[in-house]
Amino acid sequence: MWYYELPLPEGRKNYTKTKPLRDAEFDQCHALWDERPVTEHSWLVPVGQVIENNYNLDIKNPSSQEALVHRPPEELAEAILEKERRILALMAEIQKALA
Repeated sequence: MWYYELPLPEGRKNYTKTKPLRDAEFDQCHALWDERPVTEHSWLVPVGQVIENNYNLDIKNPSSQEALVHRPPEELAEAILEKERRILALMAEIQKALA
């Protein structure tokens, strides 16, 4: 199965009622339709994989997943603790101001 992820126009975060999807935004997809190559915005998924996923067609673009970087758990825990310390310090200041 060939998937194509329609990229948002530059400067847009999403589509809305007042700024809907326009026909011209399908031009790139139409240009690729006959050959259906694998590109940054298109990819192939074997039918067997779709069947294994109980026919769930919501398959994410593998190109966009490569950009996702996970921070190590230790680093995340330390960042959370630092924020908690900052919150506690601010709460102490608020309590002093209210006293």
